[in-house]
Amino acid sequence: MTDTRTIDAAGVGVRTGLFIGGEERFTEEVLRVADPGKPDAIVGEAASASAADVADAVAAANAAFPGWAALSAPERAARMAVAISGIADDRDEDAAILSQENGKIRFEAWVDALVFEIRWNLALMLADEVDASHTLPVVPGAIPVSTDIAYQPLGVVTVIVPFNWPIAILGASLPHALLAGNTAIVKVPPTTPLAIARLVQRVAEKLPPGVLNVISGRDENMAGLIQNPDVAKVCFTGSVNGGKRIMQMASQSLTRVTLELGGNDAAVFLADAILDDAHLDRLYAAIFDTTGQICMNAKRVFVHRSRLDELVDGLAARLDRAVIGYGLDEGTTMGPLHSPAQRAFVAELIQEAKDAGADVREYGQLPGGELEGGNFLRPALVVDPDPALRVVTQEQFGPVIPIIPFDDEDEAVRAANDTWGGLCGSVWTASPSSGTRVGSQLVCGYVWINDHGATRLDLRAPFGGMKQSGIGREQGIEGVRSFQDTRAIATIDAEALAAMAH
Repeated sequence: MTDTRTIDAAGVGVRTGLFIGGEERFTEEVLRVADPGKPDAIVGEAASASAADVADAVAAANAAFPGWAALSAPERAARMAVAISGIADDRDEDAAILSQENGKIRFEAWVDALVFEIRWNLALMLADEVDASHTLPVVPGAIPVSTDIAYQPLGVVTVIVPFNWPIAILGASLPHALLAGNTAIVKVPPTTPLAIARLVQRVAEKLPPGVLNVISGRDENMAGLIQNPDVAKVCFTGSVNGGKRIMQMASQSLTRVTLELGGNDAAVFLADAILDDAHLDRLYAAIFDTTGQICMNAKRVFVHRSRLDELVDGLAARLDRAVIGYGLDEGTTMGPLHSPAQRAFVAELIQEAKDAGADVREYGQLPGGELEGGNFLRPALVVDPDPALRVVTQEQFGPVIPIIPFDDEDEAVRAANDTWGGLCGSVWTASPSSGTRVGSQLVCGYVWINDHGATRLDLRAPFGGMKQSGIGREQGIEGVRSFQDTRAIATIDAEALAAMAH
């Protein structure tokens, strides 16, 4: 099991290894994990897999596949229930590590791990549906054939997760893949490998060797997780450009992919929207949770012109109370951005809006002392910007939001859909029928009415994007089916066929 050790004179850090075929493996080369809130601070180190380690993981998963697939879905579910038991015992420590390596506040890190357990257990509730089959009826007067439609697992599945909500996001696919009868290799993110590697290894240790494997390392050694002919599917969550690279690599062997990519989600506030404290609190969280670094966060707010000032004032009041600081510090409500590069990109978007003459309003105070030089950024509202600005057209993935007024419903729908992505969206209105009418016109995979955001997701429902926001669906029985092949077995009634011939 993972342990801790002193990394350098600065203090004690976390050390994680690979987990392949039921055994932990450490490597000479390691990934040193930086703390985004404290310049030059190291949280810990993770093993860095070689191409040979990757090949070993695929071989272990491939060897374990026949035995795991031979179990019924309820039998697999029973073993998975044992594997997840006790997962909460280390949740406080997992959250503290994740907060330090990611930058998010401690509570969000704690919820990150909690959601993994919730998603795992929701998947197990689908066990009786996994092996379900049905028979197509014989057509009167036609050749007497009955056809059974059934499902079978694919084989070895690679699951690649991002830095922002790595543990929770893993829960949207991993349990469904295992329940369907596949074996899996989890590729943890190189900049936040520690907490997730610890947690997944604890689960993997309770499953048959090779059923669940954990790999960390540099991207240049990871091609075998995608292009090895024994890998049947890759499930990737990350950026659009990352998804394109995965798809290109997978195309060489026609390996299947599920891609859950970025978004430029629109929140549309109609003239009758309710803007009380409860609704404004939900909107604020939908924009600024995890310092804006969530794929399904609201990235553009469209509001009826008559409600513009009210909405802006409501968000401003909440931003005035924001406490920017270290994720583990008591009272912090907004941590740093994860990387210096992302901080620079978001700052560039804000400065570009200022230079274009947009009404940019910034809030909060940057921390000093040992946190000075961390990846902190003051959150900002960009009110009524030119729609051609990058803060509108690109996914900011940071604490800034454009707020764009509109005059009629059709205009709002056109503007909301005028983007490259289609992950999520929301409609805010006092009228359920208006919410359904407008929401059904949004070109995206998931729509909320009077709500928005990752913490508001129905974890039973299929989730995924349209356009460049992704391919395929996770969660629910649809998520299980995405890790299965559909098979038809046709049986001819020879006696009936002979009778027809006479």
